[in-house]
Amino acid sequence: MNIYQGRKILITGGLGFIGSNLARELVTLGAEVTLVDNLWPDYGGNPFNIQGLENRLTVNISDVRDSHAMEYLLKGKDFLFNLAGQTSHVDSMNQPHVDLEINTIAQLSILEACRGVNPDITVVFASTRQLYGKPDYLPVDETHPVRPVDVNGINKLAGEWYHILYNNVYQIKATVLRLTNTYGPGMRVKDARQTFLGTWIKSLIDGQPIKVYGTGNQLRDFNYVDDCVAALLLAGSSDVARGKVYNLGSEEVTSLKDLAHIMVEMDQGGSVAFVPFPPERKAIDIGDYYGDFGLIRKELGWEPSVSLRQGLERTLQYFRQNRSHYWS
Repeated sequence: MNIYQGRKILITGGLGFIGSNLARELVTLGAEVTLVDNLWPDYGGNPFNIQGLENRLTVNISDVRDSHAMEYLLKGKDFLFNLAGQTSHVDSMNQPHVDLEINTIAQLSILEACRGVNPDITVVFASTRQLYGKPDYLPVDETHPVRPVDVNGINKLAGEWYHILYNNVYQIKATVLRLTNTYGPGMRVKDARQTFLGTWIKSLIDGQPIKVYGTGNQLRDFNYVDDCVAALLLAGSSDVARGKVYNLGSEEVTSLKDLAHIMVEMDQGGSVAFVPFPPERKAIDIGDYYGDFGLIRKELGWEPSVSLRQGLERTLQYFRQNRSHYWS
């Protein structure tokens, strides 16, 4: 990762969960890091996520929908890790135009800014496995049909294909990663806008039952945030990755029911409650999902290194120590 030493990096959504963990690693690697975040209460930005780094990076409070701000911020940067987005599937159905503005229109504006002021920049875009919809087969590879079940999936798909188009037509070096369930220190836990696992962590620490929708037999894969950061860095540093779309994932697949019981066992307390699906969630549920990450393993050498139990232990310890900064 010496390629990042002394390089100028811009991270959109930089005060959020994944962005802040990426920033921490890039600062360690000797990069000159700028974070942009709008700190909207409904999204994941949290200044505490960069505690201890305040004097080692730059923070700009801006919105990725502000094309003038993005042009200014993109000038002279070597890499853009484009992580800003509206992540809530339910919110995307309730406020589809907001989701469109952030996940599609803003992405096109960012790429146009790159084309105008910095065509040599390297871009890594964080997309989602949600755009596959209900799988035809498992594990899901990159050739699987794309059938989003919600507005968020449609808009993220448009956003990622803008990146591939600008790579192919305008030679703006871009790579897309389709993330699966990413978890770890710094994630949003006060609601399920980012990931259901955050609310489970909060419930466990609060002594409340973990609420599992339906039977809990749905299968999922999970990536600890350090593994996700490693994938982002590999994608940014590799010429092979240009114009490619890669799944992340894990060979460690578990049902939500078993995951809940593992967490209760680790906490040596707590309980699990099975509750009916809320109608707005049932309508967009994709059933079982786990990804085939063989392509990124073959081409970039990435594979997850943190086991589910290890990651959950680290996550629980972090939030027990820092709950006051994330609960409200």
